[in-house]
Amino acid sequence: MQPTDIEDPEQLQPPTESPNTTDWCEIVTIRFRHAGKQYDFATGGLPLQRGDLVVVETNRGRALGSVTQSPRSLEHKDCPADLKKVLRLATEADQNMARISASKEKEAFHYCFERIRQRAMEMKLVRAEYLFDGSKIIFYFTADGRIDFRDLVKDLAHHFHTRIEMRQIGVRDEAKLVGGIGICGRELCCGTFLTDFYPVSVKMAKQQGLALNPTKISGQCGRLLCCLSYEYPTYCQMAKKLPKAGSTLLLDGKPVKVISCQVLAQSVTVSQEGVNRQIPLAQLQSAPAAETATADAAPQERSADAPAADSGDKASRKPRTKASRKPQDRPVEASGDKPVQPSSDHDTPAAEEATPASSSSRRRRGGRRGKERREGQENREARPVTPASEKKALPDRPRPGAERSQRPQNGPAVPADRPPAADASTRPPRRPNRSRRRPQNPPKPS
Repeated sequence: MQPTDIEDPEQLQPPTESPNTTDWCEIVTIRFRHAGKQYDFATGGLPLQRGDLVVVETNRGRALGSVTQSPRSLEHKDCPADLKKVLRLATEADQNMARISASKEKEAFHYCFERIRQRAMEMKLVRAEYLFDGSKIIFYFTADGRIDFRDLVKDLAHHFHTRIEMRQIGVRDEAKLVGGIGICGRELCCGTFLTDFYPVSVKMAKQQGLALNPTKISGQCGRLLCCLSYEYPTYCQMAKKLPKAGSTLLLDGKPVKVISCQVLAQSVTVSQEGVNRQIPLAQLQSAPAAETATADAAPQERSADAPAADSGDKASRKPRTKASRKPQDRPVEASGDKPVQPSSDHDTPAAEEATPASSSSRRRRGGRRGKERREGQENREARPVTPASEKKALPDRPRPGAERSQRPQNGPAVPADRPPAADASTRPPRRPNRSRRRPQNPPKPS
């Protein structure tokens, strides 16, 4: 007999799995209103089937709902953390209580509507809903902004002797609760089978080729139709097979230009020799890139040859701009019959003597003040220089503190360091400021 490496015979038996190695939970889907939202609950070990009426505990209290999907098993880690359990199957007493509470909703709606009208509140009451056990009444309303309904809640609680909840909803939820007939002649989708609202955009209507008329693409709620999103993915998928408008294709070996495309018919409207035709997509062929580039470049070559023919005439008629002028092209003003040549920087005084400064040149050289400054500089240069030995000694000025300030009889004190006022005869005449002249007041009648 051959020896074995296993000494313990119990190691030859296969390992047994523990029955509690993985936790599983049973989940069931329940809804509380026709075409309402659906929520998941734990079965709690109850044998439930689709269509059963059950009583569950919600955030609003106990509610009566119906099972929409058969129970399914999930791992414990995949279950929601705040998952609630089904309390029990609905009995005949629970169903009778729900019917009695539903019969009181009409009365509650009318009473609340009268209180809103008496208080002149800017809100629209949509519906009143009782919980199945009558422990709470929920009033649904719409409004443009926030409403202070504290006094209204006091009136309702005093009349019904139960808890009151005021819930503000949107226009889509209002259409879902009220119901109605759409423009298609059938019941509203939100009131029959839609459980959630999905975003709808105008892009969906454009993709499907619908007229962008608000009255035709809007529903009873005033928003875009929910049915615009039903066929939008199909349109996007079929549009990928069609060529773009303006592209070039081949039909029987001849190039044609695409005018428009029909998504559902999978056909293309093309233009060939000025005639528009509707051709199925299967009969068209994609044009080679070389032919497309040649067709696009042909008009550019013709436009490039056209200016070359009369380039000489346009060059002769091309106006000269100020920046392209040469220094010798500038106009020169002359004094007499002798023209003045442009001078350099060192010959500027000579040029000024030969040519009288115009308004534009005076403005460039500093204006009137610049001219006076230059003339004074020339006079100082022409003045003879007196030697220091021949200069006369100037009399000493009196010190500022020698003469004290004296206050006039009817005037303020004059400081001692202030120079003496000049005589009116020696003072230069003052030029009147015409820009600040004030209108003189008319003399008052005596």
